[in-house]
Amino acid sequence: MRHALVAFLLLSGSALAVEPITGRASVTDGDTVVIQGTRIRLFGIDAPESAQLCQDAAGKDYRCGQRAALALADRIGEALISCEPRDTDRYGRTVAICRKGTEDLNAWLVQQGYATAYQRYSRDYVPAEATARAAKRGLWAGTFDPPSDWRRAKRAGGVETRPEMETPRAAAPATAEAVCTIKGNISRKGDRIYHLPGTRDYERTAINTSSGERMFCSEDEAKAAGWRAPRG
Repeated sequence: MRHALVAFLLLSGSALAVEPITGRASVTDGDTVVIQGTRIRLFGIDAPESAQLCQDAAGKDYRCGQRAALALADRIGEALISCEPRDTDRYGRTVAICRKGTEDLNAWLVQQGYATAYQRYSRDYVPAEATARAAKRGLWAGTFDPPSDWRRAKRAGGVETRPEMETPRAAAPATAEAVCTIKGNISRKGDRIYHLPGTRDYERTAINTSSGERMFCSEDEAKAAGWRAPRG
């Protein structure tokens, strides 16, 4: 009887350990979200860093990490997502597959070319990467350094980068959100208008960096650069 009870408790603990994390998510970068205070690293994929520059088809630089984060935020919108834990990384983050309804968001990011398959940890998303590469979507439309190579180069140069997904160790405090989410749009009349997350036109506003549009980290930064809030 005692052995049966112990087995039941062990099985119950295992079931609780893999309980999905569900709720509204805030996006901190192209492969990391936060749900109710829990930082979640998307399993099996690697997105460019927020400060990372890539080159588009014309050879022009753009902030590919920021673009990935915005794409993920737009894809999630106000919906609830559910994340299925797979592991815990060395920084205490939950490593998970996250879904919006039945859609695998990890796979979507790779299929659209916003992230790569992180083959160091999984080959689950290699087919999705092949699809994006063949269609020249996102990163594959131009040239870029693999995110892990970019981080390695920055660390070698003494530049602080975000933590990589590694073997579990003691958790470190979560860092502040690094993604600049205020959209600086230029209207057809040439008006420079910034849109805050959650405002009326935010979701439908797309940023074209080649035309001078950009992202801001704060309203003060946007105003200092000559952008204004929407009227009405």
